[in-house]
Amino acid sequence: MMKTHKVRAAFAAGAGALLLLTAVIAAAAAREKHQPRNSPDAVPAAEITSDLTSTDTAPADTAQTDSATSTTAAADTTLTTAYTEPAVQKEPSADAADFVLLSEAVPDAILEMRYYTTYNFVGERIDGYESPCALLTREAAEALREVSDEMNQKGYRLKIYDAYRPQSAVDHFVRWADNTGDTRMKAFFYPELNKSVLFDSGYISRHSGHSRGSTVDLTLFDMLDGKDLDMGGTFDYFGARSHPDFNGISQEQYANRMLLRNAMTAHGFHGITTEWWHFTLNNEPYPDTFFNFPVSPDVLP
Repeated sequence: MMKTHKVRAAFAAGAGALLLLTAVIAAAAAREKHQPRNSPDAVPAAEITSDLTSTDTAPADTAQTDSATSTTAAADTTLTTAYTEPAVQKEPSADAADFVLLSEAVPDAILEMRYYTTYNFVGERIDGYESPCALLTREAAEALREVSDEMNQKGYRLKIYDAYRPQSAVDHFVRWADNTGDTRMKAFFYPELNKSVLFDSGYISRHSGHSRGSTVDLTLFDMLDGKDLDMGGTFDYFGARSHPDFNGISQEQYANRMLLRNAMTAHGFHGITTEWWHFTLNNEPYPDTFFNFPVSPDVLP
């Protein structure tokens, strides 16, 4: 009889442990199901870079719904921290010896250099942009040429919004952000935000990865239709809509973002969690150096 009681006690203990494990798994699954892709864990951070892994399926096979609680394949929602901002040198470098003119290195690219114009979130030409050209480190330009060649074969061209950005331009952004009364472009670039939160939210920073020379902002241009692919949001929009995995866009718009992302990651670039258009060369040649020469062909050797 004693032996029978021991067996029953052991069985009951095992069953209890199984029920507890089942409850834990169910609770975790529920949390994951109701966690939106744009969670507080992915708050904007201008230069906190995350690698949007390129192990997902091709965009044509990727489905996304308009529901705010929809999910995609696990690989599409995996954001792995890939970069930590280095210590900044005391004075930015003025040496442009390893930079090239993008129009020569990637001749098929279309240039729409927003910071040379007044159509940007500031509303005026940005300091340091002396010419409507784009500069990149030689290594980044060579990798971008590979992306361009691949996209051309598929009927697309790269459209470049920004590439190397001098420190003087970043300083201009900082002065603009400090002047909270200047909101002339709010309706177009940050209608959901009070300008006073741009620093704390990470949209404006005192240093930018662009100033290291191997980061590019771009989209895709459809040669057949003669217009940009619909990415479900505009360049330099300050808000969750710019997050690559934003839920409130159509399947086609999401597929277009993944088409760009997959091409860039396949040729050695990585993106960030907050901007679908922003990519940095993985093996950038100057990870700890910021530059401050003007955007102009005249600075090149």
